Order: sequence, then C-alpha cells, then structure tokens
Amino acid sequence: MIKVIDLISHTRALEGTFPKREQLVADFVLANLEKISFLSQHEIADATGVSVATVNRFCTTIGCEGFRDFQIRLAQSVAVSLQYLGGPNGDQSESGQLVTQVFSTLVDTLTLARKQLDGQPIDHATDVLANARRIAFLGVGGGSANVAREGANRFFRLGIPSEAHADGYLQRMLSSTFTEGDVLVAISSSGQPAELLDSVAIAKQYGATTISLTKTGSDLANLTDISIQIDVPEDQDIYKPSASRLVFVAIVDVLAAGAARKRPERVKENLRRIRTSLLPLSKDSGPKPIGD
Repeated sequence: MIKVIDLISHTRALEGTFPKREQLVADFVLANLEKISFLSQHEIADATGVSVATVNRFCTTIGCEGFRDFQIRLAQSVAVSLQYLGGPNGDQSESGQLVTQVFSTLVDTLTLARKQLDGQPIDHATDVLANARRIAFLGVGGGSANVAREGANRFFRLGIPSEAHADGYLQRMLSSTFTEGDVLVAISSSGQPAELLDSVAIAKQYGATTISLTKTGSDLANLTDISIQIDVPEDQDIYKPSASRLVFVAIVDVLAAGAARKRPERVKENLRRIRTSLLPLSKDSGPKPIGD
C-alpha cells in the first residue's frame, strides 16, 4: 500500500465514503486540526460519540498503522500546512504597496546576509574557483537548482568549464569523475538533501575541492572543505517569493567577480569574444549585459 503523505488532503478526499461513525471522526478531525495532536483516543471518541475502536478504525482507513502513527503524522502535516490553510485569500493591495513590500523584504534580507558573511571563506573559495580545472554547481529543488544554473552561467564566461545539475543520479555520477583540481559547489538553503551530501562525499573521496553555499551549521556546511554560511529567515507571507535565493545569487556574483579579478586578461578576452559573437544579433555596440 502506498504511504499517504498528506493526511489532510487524503481525509478530505475520502469525505462521504467513510462508514457513518468514522465520518463523525473525520469531520471532527478536519474541524480541529490544531488540537487533535493533544487529544487522546478516548477524548476524540467522547467528543464524537463513537467508540475508541471506531477512532482506531478511522486511523487505519486513512492509511495509518494506528492512532499513535496517525497522531504523529497529522502533527507533522499540520505544522507545515497551517500557514497555507488560513490567512488572507488574495491580498487586494495596490501594485505600489506590493512593490514596496517585496523590494523591502529583499533589501532587508540582503542587508542581514551581508552582516553574517565571513570574508575568510569567501576569499578561500574565490582563490579555489579562479584556479579550478572545471566546476560543477549542484542544487536540488526549485530555488537552489536555479542558483546553480546561474553559477554555471557566470563562471563559464571566465574561461573555466562550468556546468550545473539538479538530477541526483547525475550528480553522483559526475562527482565520481572529479579529481584534484576540480571543484564542486553544492547549494542548499537547508543543507540537508541527501543527493548533495552524497555527491560531496564522493567528490571529496577522489580529491576534488568542495564548496557549499548553505545554512549555518547544517550537515552540508560541516561536510564541505569550504563553507559559506548564512541563516536567513523566510518571510511569513506565503505569497512572497523566497528572498534567500536572491541572497545566494548575490553571493555567486561576489565569487564570480572575485575570481574574474584574479585572472583579468583571460577574462577580458573571453568577455570580448562573447560580446562580439552577439553583435550580429543586436546592432547596439554600446555597453550591454553579456547575453540578454
């Protein structure tokens, strides 16, 4: 049997299909999500007018091994879900207010991260990256994977073979081909993904240098040779985009700018070639971004 991950959605989906007495339990659970984890089987049975055995049958009906398993799994689901189950239903703020709110959050987050950054690991990482034989930027999920792609985009322009990958299997295989002189950069806001931890361990085994951009004190931070650590709280407004990803992009820009300054002549020639290659696509020969 497939293990149910989202008990709240699963219980909702089964509404109307439960036996009559189990439906009473389901209705009570959905109406009291925040306090179910603090109630005993007997208390739920008394509140719904059913037997303790009915409460236990309800738990097994929705895919749990029993009441204790149900209580633990529901508590975990509720802890994540409550911020999405209530709150505003579509803020009708004027666009000017939204611009102010989002930009203010980004500025505040960048300022907070700036105060946390330690110059020593940044200097060390910049030296290693500037002299790398090749670089792989690894991330999983949406935000970190996008930052990894931005890292590869920034560093190939410096004349260093650079790539980015978000697939866990490919990350492991790639890491096993790395050796001394190669650099693996693992990016994660939580510092917990098993794919990244495994890939870092594999690359280190074969002599590659590993760098992480991650949460302070995380497993990933502790595993890599060089760790750039920040602890940025996420905004409680669930509609706002995650500000931490822009902090990570800013740090990648710092590393790229620092590495470029350590190999100026080669970088200038690469940028000249890239800009020249794009000239036929745009007749504007004035200062422009390298790429659109």
